[in-house]
Amino acid sequence: MKEHKVGLVQLVLLGLGALIGSGWLFGSWEATKVAGPAAILSWIIGAVVICTIAYNYVELGTMFPESGGMSNFANYTHGSLLGFIASWANWVSLVTLIPIEAVAAVQYMSTWPWSWANWTKHFLNHGTITTPGLMVVFGFITVFTLLNYWSVTLLTRFTTFISFFKLGVPFITIVMLTLSGFHPGNYGSSLHEFMPYGTAPIFAATTVSGIIFSFNAFQTIINMGSEVKNPKRDIALGVAISMGIAALLYIVIQSTYITSVSPSMLHAAGGWHGINFESPFADLAIMLGIHWLAVLLYTDAFISPFGTGVSFAASTGRALAAMAGSKHIPAYLGKINKKYGIPRLAMVTNAVLSMLMVSVFRSWGTLAAVISTATLIAYLTGPVSVASMRKMAPNFTRPFKTKAMKFMAPLAFVLASLATYWAMWPTTIEVILIIVLGLPFYFFYEWRLGWDKNRAKKQATGSFWMISYLVVLSLMSYIGSKEFNGVGLVPYPLDFVMIIVVALGFYYWGTDSRVLTKHFKRAKRINDTVEDDSAEEN
Repeated sequence: MKEHKVGLVQLVLLGLGALIGSGWLFGSWEATKVAGPAAILSWIIGAVVICTIAYNYVELGTMFPESGGMSNFANYTHGSLLGFIASWANWVSLVTLIPIEAVAAVQYMSTWPWSWANWTKHFLNHGTITTPGLMVVFGFITVFTLLNYWSVTLLTRFTTFISFFKLGVPFITIVMLTLSGFHPGNYGSSLHEFMPYGTAPIFAATTVSGIIFSFNAFQTIINMGSEVKNPKRDIALGVAISMGIAALLYIVIQSTYITSVSPSMLHAAGGWHGINFESPFADLAIMLGIHWLAVLLYTDAFISPFGTGVSFAASTGRALAAMAGSKHIPAYLGKINKKYGIPRLAMVTNAVLSMLMVSVFRSWGTLAAVISTATLIAYLTGPVSVASMRKMAPNFTRPFKTKAMKFMAPLAFVLASLATYWAMWPTTIEVILIIVLGLPFYFFYEWRLGWDKNRAKKQATGSFWMISYLVVLSLMSYIGSKEFNGVGLVPYPLDFVMIIVVALGFYYWGTDSRVLTKHFKRAKRINDTVEDDSAEEN
């Protein structure tokens, strides 16, 4: 239905609405605590990692413009078991993102400085959401869902308004903090002062400080697939423009934070490790006497996570509905409302599960760790799928196709592997266990479909490389350097060399494990709907 289609401007604003969430409010402070002024390099590295991964998904997204597409790509090249592992890992990260944005909004509410807002102080206790705060979080999750419940049109109008607000407040913050307290000397006058804690924390901060998490939302655009007016052009442009703006904004915000901290405060705290803020940028504004900016920041701390939560309530609903299409979770979850063209039951299910998850994991940091690692594990299948699809279907229509993919695909796989390692032991094994919890669903529905030895053999062939790699990744994390919480059998930076070499081996094993299944036929039907007037490779 044409009225539900999303144009490029709305798509970019939808992407920005998802990208600029609680990451900018917490990330700069968290990253400098880990890496000092060199945290600015962490944001650059994080942007490079996610942009390289996104490059692979843009080719797949334009080939197969469908709602919740990122949950299906591994299905097409390696069968339903790998597809299930990838989509389950991706869904775990998405369904966790809904409550983390609600938690971020409530955490900032708990630090409101006004006397009339004293009732919000009880929402947080030592970084953990209390039971009263949990009720408010549930309220946010409900609103996130309801704003997606009636139509894509309502969603895009809402996120268009919020995206302008979310871009404006960081820009004003950058200008005002720079004019009021600019201390470029905080970067240091030597390499040691710039990197006070060494080089390893620069990479660690990329994953553990919420940087990867902050850039993860590019998939909102990919998952809108079938609802985009001109997917051939707009998916690639939407990802590139929104990611470019967000990356530039995050890097400048990080620099502004570094130069706004008073040198005397830095000295009193004993370095960047010792600086503790409850509401980093609002606290800085108050210290610099810009009280109106503090009020604006407290307001934005409510609106920014709110906008991201709304966007991801939409994306997560589509991801779960797409999983239902593989017939390994209840079919009713994939039912699309005919009037509005949205998966209502999937959205409601996600809302309930989000509430259950935040009831168990009540801190922003814990939720961020789950999101980052689960996302990266899901992303491992993208580069393998895009390379496999080029060998399986060289004649498929590819609106976005470049010769660089032969280098970008293995590079994306290696970078995703490194970023997973940077999450530190034991985060990897913990998230892998959460992903393994989904496998009983797969095998139950596989049994209901009628167990077939030949089909089972194909599924094993297409997925054994990934199952093996998850075990090996966990082992490498355990034996890795102490800088990344390992036991130190492989010292830094030789641990990076180990990850790179092993990752490349598994990447080529993965591409050689491609299998033709019934899902490939579905991929062809979807690709047949794409206009066959794509440009030549560039």
